[in-house]
Amino acid sequence: MAEPTNTPMPPSTPVPASTPRSMSPAPPVQMVIHSLTPNATGTTSNPVWPSSPESSAKIKKHIVLHIGDSVKYNPQTYFEFSQAFEVIRPDILERTRPAFIQALKERRWGDFSAIFRPFWGSGGEMGQWDSELISLLPDSVKVFASAGAGHDWADTKLLGEKGIIYCNSGLAAAEAVADFAVAMVISTFRHLPWCMGAAILPYHNETADQKAFDAASEAFRECHARATRASHNLRGHVLGLIGFGNIGQQIAAKLGHSAFGMRVAYYDVIRKRESVEAELNATFHSDLPSLLKASDCVVLCTPASADGKPLITAETLRCIKPGTRFVNIARGSLVDEDALADALESGMLSAAALDVHADEPRIHPRLVKLARIDGANPGRVMLTCHNAGGTVETHMGFEELSMRNIMAVLQGRDAITPVNLHFLKT
Repeated sequence: MAEPTNTPMPPSTPVPASTPRSMSPAPPVQMVIHSLTPNATGTTSNPVWPSSPESSAKIKKHIVLHIGDSVKYNPQTYFEFSQAFEVIRPDILERTRPAFIQALKERRWGDFSAIFRPFWGSGGEMGQWDSELISLLPDSVKVFASAGAGHDWADTKLLGEKGIIYCNSGLAAAEAVADFAVAMVISTFRHLPWCMGAAILPYHNETADQKAFDAASEAFRECHARATRASHNLRGHVLGLIGFGNIGQQIAAKLGHSAFGMRVAYYDVIRKRESVEAELNATFHSDLPSLLKASDCVVLCTPASADGKPLITAETLRCIKPGTRFVNIARGSLVDEDALADALESGMLSAAALDVHADEPRIHPRLVKLARIDGANPGRVMLTCHNAGGTVETHMGFEELSMRNIMAVLQGRDAITPVNLHFLKT
């Protein structure tokens, strides 16, 4: 699957020294926070990244391999980072897969201790981090910290077995993704693509004569009447969350009883603490079919499966109630898109909103057809371009959190956002 192409501020944009850093600034040395402490809901709003307890003069100069664009948003942290470590940044030609493999074989960058990838838009030129690449890494590598929440492009199991902690930056994107998911859930209940598309449909052809304009204007009147009969308030409906990590919990907090009044249900491989469930008024389902049967709107917000198999299939979709809505802000590979199109065309699903797609940047043609607005088709699908996490604040956080993870591990402290500790042999 293609990587998302959410691009931060263009390189030409000046970044002053006073550029605000992600979330809260790092605390002074005497106020070290060794981990992000979840609040009562298990989420970590306004997190504070741990700062270095040692002075840079006393820190061993580990080598850090920086792949991708230069740091743009957090100059103060990068100064601390570059003082603590020797940072080597391969050029774009060295990052193409054949050249990168050759450089690793030649030990061109020595016994580096960490890999730092601060942006999604660059640093992935070498492709999948599979056995071919990972087997060539020196034994000195202890941590790989990257932008982004997803990690289906890297074999985190193999990294762990080699003793390398992989850290993602999903925490930095959680609020942006949750906000976007709220908009998509609202869209499925209020048919926003239809309402928006029908409003401008008469104006698509600026050279049309009055007769054609009057005919096209019927789309406005049709939507005004028909969308009203198909739309519903969110309050009282069951929000079914597949995955109840940081993003899932933030979606629950935003759409639950204290805001939009939805009843929250969730399925996760690990049940959350009773205090988390109580705070979010969330009901746990021990299996996916049970959740699907109970939900009025299903939101997919779980990481991609290690085996690459879809979670939403023709079989699982048979468990849904007629008229259910579906939202995906996780990974396109988790959904059998033909089965999803079947469910939409048959009316089993009343609406869908998809930010991610199985073959990005290409979108499934049947889903594109279902998203179109015309006289016969109300446009029951919202399609976006992997935008959910794409905010400046998210990219600030990606950069900051990736550096903080490396600083923590190489300075003998716990990683902040590790994802593969269960695979580490030591």
